[in-house]
Amino acid sequence: MPISAIDGCSAEHWVEVKNIITEALISIDSCKIDVKLVSEQDDVGVIQKRIVQNVYSSDIVVCDVSCKNPNVMFELGMRLAFDKPTVIIKDDKTDYSFDTGVIEHISYPRDLRFGKITAFKVALSEKVMATLKVGLSGDDHSFLKSFGTFSVSVLEQKPGSPDQVIIEMLQDLSSDVARLKRANYAYGRDTKSAPLRISIRGALERLAMQSPSHLDMTLIGNTQFYDHILGVIGFDGKGETLHHLIDEELSRILALGPGITRP
Repeated sequence: MPISAIDGCSAEHWVEVKNIITEALISIDSCKIDVKLVSEQDDVGVIQKRIVQNVYSSDIVVCDVSCKNPNVMFELGMRLAFDKPTVIIKDDKTDYSFDTGVIEHISYPRDLRFGKITAFKVALSEKVMATLKVGLSGDDHSFLKSFGTFSVSVLEQKPGSPDQVIIEMLQDLSSDVARLKRANYAYGRDTKSAPLRISIRGALERLAMQSPSHLDMTLIGNTQFYDHILGVIGFDGKGETLHHLIDEELSRILALGPGITRP
């Protein structure tokens, strides 16, 4: 189900919907159901891995496709591909999707009117119990088996000590942190070089207008040419750090040819 604002529904709206679903499921007397989002877990870990694991291992999944949130639709696709018991719900303002429209949906009013919500909770609890029973019986009534015989992929489950699990989690976190650092470094570098790139571009364009025959690819790697351009823009730092910018802008101007215009 969505958890953030979408299609005019606030985040608080989805909290209320989650509470309604929870109330419907914990009211089932014949079995005890632990209700949680697939992104929820007691331990600390990588959220994407946790979502996939919960989508796969949960005994039953209630999927709210209201507003057709892309993440929810992707998770529903995974669950159906795993061929596990699934109940689909949606609000009365959301249309059926083409691929999953053949599956029964339980609808509820988007305005969450009490009377209809009460009926919805009864219908949901009954559908969950019926779906669980069919799933446990082993009968071929699943979504995939309606279209043929398929070999369903399973997630690899390997034993490991608590220390091994912690080490893997730390490695995952380290990889994420390193990736974020690289992204931040690249962003910072591009942001800092932008004003200098504009100055270099202007100097080269003026030179191209004044003496177009003097500009060609042989200037790439020419330190005297680099020093001249850097002197024109008044740069007094380490010029070699900007040589690649001069090369890039020179190549761009030569590719544009006569009648240079800024992009």
